[in-house]
Amino acid sequence: MEQSWKKAKAVFAAALGPPLVWLVVFFVAPMAIVWAYSFGHNVGLTEISFTGTIANYARALEPLYLKIFVKSAWVAALTTALCLVIGFPVALAITFASQKAKTWLLLLVMLPFWTNLLIRTYALIAVLRTEGYVNQTFEWFWNLGAKVAPLGAYQPLELLHNNFAVILGLVYVHLPFMVLPLYSALDRLDKSLLEASLDLGAGHLRTLFRIVVPLALPGIASGVLITFIPALGAYLTPDLLGGPDSQMIANVIERQFKRANDWPFGAALSFLLMYLTFIAIAVQALLSKGRKKEGVG
Repeated sequence: MEQSWKKAKAVFAAALGPPLVWLVVFFVAPMAIVWAYSFGHNVGLTEISFTGTIANYARALEPLYLKIFVKSAWVAALTTALCLVIGFPVALAITFASQKAKTWLLLLVMLPFWTNLLIRTYALIAVLRTEGYVNQTFEWFWNLGAKVAPLGAYQPLELLHNNFAVILGLVYVHLPFMVLPLYSALDRLDKSLLEASLDLGAGHLRTLFRIVVPLALPGIASGVLITFIPALGAYLTPDLLGGPDSQMIANVIERQFKRANDWPFGAALSFLLMYLTFIAIAVQALLSKGRKKEGVG
């Protein structure tokens, strides 16, 4: 028995070795270098001195950058809330669909993952721009109404390069991240509990909020977490769809590394964003642990 365990450990080590080396070389080591940059300062155009200073973190906590952090968190929270409001009915519909329809609905949810994010964002630009499909549709209805009453010339809606476009784009991109965990949680529900609730006189809405939602809380928590974190660090969507007042913290970080050539400050901003991510994960873990204790009790 002992000999077989030793062989199993050897096989396990052999299987774990290459991925572990890959993780250390291409993830841990680069992250450690960037973390070290955050405690340095620029000496020249290409040289960074590692002095152990925390001036970059102090600068990152100035009101200007704190405002951007708060705005990024607010945009990410609003995006997450909208994804939850839209995604929960979608996940519920998939759960109670027939087996054949369920397969196609899940395929439609996962289909965006097969297309590059840049292409999807440019497609959204084609929809929202001044001569886009939305404004063309509204203009057609406007001209139709102008035949009945004088309405004047149609003024295209400003749907692009503002906060509305950024939030719409973030919801469009991150909605599958909310739907899939919700569906996973809802699909495991004991359907007999729903039938019992309805048989005992509870309506559909009461059953939804008193039975379905509490039982789906783990899926809701997972969906909120994996939607909020990518939305908080989103770069491409606000860069292409937003305007000067719609930039998020990831866009500020990009400018520090590219245009400003201030790698230490960009590294400090990056790790502050990472610390916020760790805090969000820790809060979710504590809440999940608390719910488990209540369930046991």
